[in-house]
Amino acid sequence: MARMTVIGFTFIRNAVRYDYPIVEAVRSILPLCDRVVVAVGKSEDATLALVRAIHPTKIEIVQTVWDDTLREGGRVLAVETNKALAAVASDADWAFYIQGDEVLHERYHAPVRAAMQRYRTDAATDGLLFDYRHFYGSYDYVGATRRWYRREVRIIRPNRAISSYRDAQGFRRADGSKLRVRRSGGTIYHYGWVKPPETMQRKRMALDAFWHTDAEVAARAAGRASYDFSTGVDALARFEGTHPAVMHARIAARNWTFDHDVAFNRFGWKERFRRWMERHTGWYPGEYRNYRLLD
Repeated sequence: MARMTVIGFTFIRNAVRYDYPIVEAVRSILPLCDRVVVAVGKSEDATLALVRAIHPTKIEIVQTVWDDTLREGGRVLAVETNKALAAVASDADWAFYIQGDEVLHERYHAPVRAAMQRYRTDAATDGLLFDYRHFYGSYDYVGATRRWYRREVRIIRPNRAISSYRDAQGFRRADGSKLRVRRSGGTIYHYGWVKPPETMQRKRMALDAFWHTDAEVAARAAGRASYDFSTGVDALARFEGTHPAVMHARIAARNWTFDHDVAFNRFGWKERFRRWMERHTGWYPGEYRNYRLLD
């Protein structure tokens, strides 16, 4: 059997300033990858040095400059993703994407590796699909509604004219068609909404600038120095599992608290109907799916 080649790729800027777990993200997929390409945007902190220190031989850095004039629909995030993807050799079997606030639990290494091997020569398969857990406010709560996407593609073929789509949540073919995917057997833990409130507010304002005008960003911030995690919560559930081992030191060092009554929710009649449908039929009306599931 021919040896399988897997190249990881990601992008990052100002990881220290906005407390991105980029080190943990890359380390979480490193055991599955021959190397990982990191597009490091010109930063105002020590992000470049941070990324260089992840591994002595398996990290390939592409230094980039973000186009801060791209202020529509988060498009700059896809542009930066594609810069990293462009550095992935086209003869690799798979390209494994991880964002700077996503982490793969080590319990999924074996099933994900098995899925990559199983579908390595399957011409019908464009990529592999992952389940998601979205943490919010602290490491103790996860989103409990479909406002949080429950699945997305994170492993793709690097040689099929596939590129990052819209705001880099997923991928599409060059003709705009959805990828044909199989289940990976893995779950991505998303920590983008877990930071000290002051840092969370700075990060939100920085990201909002890729969707909104300066005036809109200022209005959304409303002069607050800290992010109020109680705003915008529709429903959360307490997380009962274990976190990835690479996250343990970061979790132990947290210096803020967030408590939430899991009995509280803001479900309107549409959400109640959708949840009823899902419970009784397995179908959640209106769920966004940026892929075609083959199995």
